[in-house]
Amino acid sequence: QVQLVESGGGSVQAGGSLRLSCAASGYTASAFSMAWFRQTPGKEREGVVCIDRYGSTLYADFAKGRFTISRDNAKNTLTLQMNSLKPEDTAMYSCAAHVSAVGYCTLNPGTYNYWGQGTQVTVSS
Repeated sequence: QVQLVESGGGSVQAGGSLRLSCAASGYTASAFSMAWFRQTPGKEREGVVCIDRYGSTLYADFAKGRFTISRDNAKNTLTLQMNSLKPEDTAMYSCAAHVSAVGYCTLNPGTYNYWGQGTQVTVSS
């Protein structure tokens, strides 16, 4: 019943920006930790950033200072603002969620059991 749908991907030049959104349905967002992951062909999925049910965040090193996560629990939406994009940021970006009762989150994809289909981000040099 829980569904996550991403949007906002596209093609940009290096140094540009994109804003990704994830619309959630079928659950109360405040009871979940949520995260953004990315994956390229032939490479393992890697965590970008997560946010717990209380708003605390954890960023991957490559995302610090460039990407910002936010959530609107009333609207059940998750946003990823990406600035200063680099060609190596090219990937399929997916949002994910899992039920959580604690004040921390993880970038381990195995922790998450609800996933969106992803939105493609392509950064050209």
